[in-house]
This record gives sequence, C-alpha cells and structure tokens, in this order.
Amino acid sequence: MKGLLLNAKNHGFALKMIYMNDQGVITERFITVKDFNDKYIRAYCHFRKTFRTFKRSNILSIGLAKRQSMGA
Repeated sequence: MKGLLLNAKNHGFALKMIYMNDQGVITERFITVKDFNDKYIRAYCHFRKTFRTFKRSNILSIGLAKRQSMGA
C-alpha cells in the first residue's frame, strides 16, 4: 500500500477506497492523497468535498480510481 500511496501523492492520482469508519459504516470514497504515515492518510475526499484524515487500519480496499468515476 505504501508504494501506491506514494505514487498517488507524488503524481496526483485519485484513489478509490472502500473505508469502514469506527462505527462500522462502510463507504466508497474517492480521495487525492496529500500526506500519509504508518497510521493515517490525509487526503482530499471527493465524497465529502473536504480534507479528511483516514485510519489506514480501517481501509478495506484501495486502488487507482478511473477518471470518470469521480465525474471528471
């Protein structure tokens, strides 16, 4: 996952993420990574239209997003 996040951060690639919050609610998010460490990802969330912090341990799936998936 580190390589994917680093590539996305350095090149501005959008990622599609399946995320489960601490209450167990699962959502599909499209994010643009701004920074990350071993525990958290700081990213622009296209779903919420704001910057958010995500726990890496709560990510169920992550990969490159198709451009048309974000409506761009």
